[in-house]
Amino acid sequence: MKTPIQNRIHTIFIHVSDLKASAHWYADLLGQEVDLDDVTRPVHTIPVADYTSLTLDAGPEGEHKDIVPARFPIFNFHADDIHEAHGYVEGIGIEVVQPITSFDDFSFFTVKDPDGHLIMICTG
Repeated sequence: MKTPIQNRIHTIFIHVSDLKASAHWYADLLGQEVDLDDVTRPVHTIPVADYTSLTLDAGPEGEHKDIVPARFPIFNFHADDIHEAHGYVEGIGIEVVQPITSFDDFSFFTVKDPDGHLIMICTG
């Protein structure tokens, strides 16, 4: 069946309580530069790859979001070398909440962002 909806993810929305802190955290994780003076509400978009981006959404100025993170990871970032990635995130002070788990063709670990969202770092 033909559909007008394209088979690609355009952006992933992450609801955050502190836009600047989250922009800094995700920029550090991804090794990107961010000028916090350019980070203004309600959203800040971080390019990820190809057509996809990460949109941090704190809502309009003056609004406070009470974030209730999911109990399970909401998405993952890819890493070719899981041990190098793990060392990197520990080195920049990101909280690792689940250590490296490895299978024959796949490895992952889980980190927590400033609002408690769980993000997996995966190979394979």
